Amino acid sequence: MGTINLQKGQKIDLTKGNPGLAKILVGLGWDEVSKPKSGGFLGGLFGGGTPAAIDCDASAILLDTNGKLSSKDRLVYYGNLQSGDQSVKHSGDNLTGAGDGDDEQINVDLSRVPSAVQKIVFVVNIYDCAKRKQDFGLIANAFIRVANANNGQELCRFNLTENYAGRTSLVVAEVYRHNNEWKFAAIGEGTNDASLSELIRRFQ
Repeated sequence: MGTINLQKGQKIDLTKGNPGLAKILVGLGWDEVSKPKSGGFLGGLFGGGTPAAIDCDASAILLDTNGKLSSKDRLVYYGNLQSGDQSVKHSGDNLTGAGDGDDEQINVDLSRVPSAVQKIVFVVNIYDCAKRKQDFGLIANAFIRVANANNGQELCRFNLTENYAGRTSLVVAEVYRHNNEWKFAAIGEGTNDASLSELIRRFQ
């Protein structure tokens, strides 16, 4: 079975039809839009040097049955690389997004997710975006994919093709419980939250 390519708003079953699937790898990736080179007299005069690289950070937010982030150890990001119950683990921060493939990876052991957790939301925000005057209009080829962590087989992929210019955070997708199975939903919603701490207020 090949990868299922999802459109915004689509949902698919993960565990139903994949018996024994417990450990998934969630990969997120993005590229920086190529920047025009500033040169010449004016470029030099106004210090048109190289802009700061865009540092996108992927995070996972574990929500309870009320859709709330009930404790800080259920937020998994570069500053807290695993959830308190150890069911969700982050691979660590990638500062540039350079190169092909996943830029950041989050591993989820579905069998260890506490029953009180109803869904896991995957978000991406731009570090220090206000100071650096950066937004997702400067990012291209963003995607999220889910693979079977045991054999690497990709189960589904969602390419974020919308124009997110002006947006500084993305609610990318979620994995959630439904009738004792796990499903994946492609969300792709851009927000104007300037930091992860602003973004998680939506879930408090």
